[in-house]
Amino acid sequence: MKTLRNTCILVFAICFTGYIAIAQKFYRVHQDNVRPSMMLEYEKVAKEFNEACKMHNVQTQWLTTTMDGFKYLYVSPLENFAQMDERPFADMAKAMGDDFGKLFDRFDKCYDSHGDYIIVLDEELTYMPEGISQTQEGQDYRNYYFIHYTPENSKNLKEAMKGVKDMFASKGSKNYYRIYRTAFGAMDNYYLVAMSSKDDIDSAQKSKANQELLGPERFEVFNKVLNNASKMYEVTGEIRRDLSYAPK
Repeated sequence: MKTLRNTCILVFAICFTGYIAIAQKFYRVHQDNVRPSMMLEYEKVAKEFNEACKMHNVQTQWLTTTMDGFKYLYVSPLENFAQMDERPFADMAKAMGDDFGKLFDRFDKCYDSHGDYIIVLDEELTYMPEGISQTQEGQDYRNYYFIHYTPENSKNLKEAMKGVKDMFASKGSKNYYRIYRTAFGAMDNYYLVAMSSKDDIDSAQKSKANQELLGPERFEVFNKVLNNASKMYEVTGEIRRDLSYAPK
């Protein structure tokens, strides 16, 4: 058993090293699955917490986004895994005393589950020819496409998604998107496609224009993605700048 354990650790280390070499940008995500009945209270507490962070100039940052189903995601850039051991709220907690704990007690009453995981921005599959950015001015509405896959289909799915990017590039599509993939802390393997728009109307107009631009050949290209996905679904959301944070 000890030999098996050591072998598994060695294999993990080798794969992990290779993975980091290939990966480009890591993000830590904290996700709160808020009860619908507690959404207003949750937002009240979240805004109070943000104001407290500003007051104490906490040295960390996050971009907040919401998704259908009352999901709140706090996305922070991760330069290296040593950051996982940092405690950016330690000084703030000391200064606030009991009030710090009371804030999180109020948070805990607002959701049934929450947790952390890591995702990777896949620049190789992302289509943003004018430069990759998580946010675009005036385009805080989001369409998110989750494409799940099994390990046996990972290679074929990646090739299929390269085909989509090549098609968009060859047609000069203006419907830009970013691709994230799961890393650590998530049991399911999936790609997350994020598309930015002004609002739902702008999103629909962009989608229709893009379909006309790509033409009938898009069906064959997209079908290769579908054939290698175990499941796929879309949710909408928005960037919440009022709940996002960056130090002074």
